[in-house]
Amino acid sequence: QKVSVEVLDHLEHLALVDFRDSEGVERLQKAIQFADQLHEVNTDGVEPMDSVLEDRWCLYLREDDVTEGNCTKQLLENAREKVEEYFVAPPGNIPLPKLEEREAFLQGS
Repeated sequence: QKVSVEVLDHLEHLALVDFRDSEGVERLQKAIQFADQLHEVNTDGVEPMDSVLEDRWCLYLREDDVTEGNCTKQLLENAREKVEEYFVAPPGNIPLPKLEEREAFLQGS
């Protein structure tokens, strides 16, 4: 099953991963084939789980007590960019090729 240019473009932007070489595209296609096997599993009448640990009879929740810290101001001084009280992650560090370049590459693979 071939991966379309549009899907490849979308995945590269979401994951910030470069699939320009044939090995990357091949690994992506194998991952999709592996995941497609899930469509063959009959899940009729199977209720979704609330937790993968739901078969345990006792799950303890604890209070979120702060025992140290209270240093938000000092931590945010390390941020190159922030919005309100949150660090802003930098954009992906790979230059993504133009759509035409990806189309040419996929046609060659």
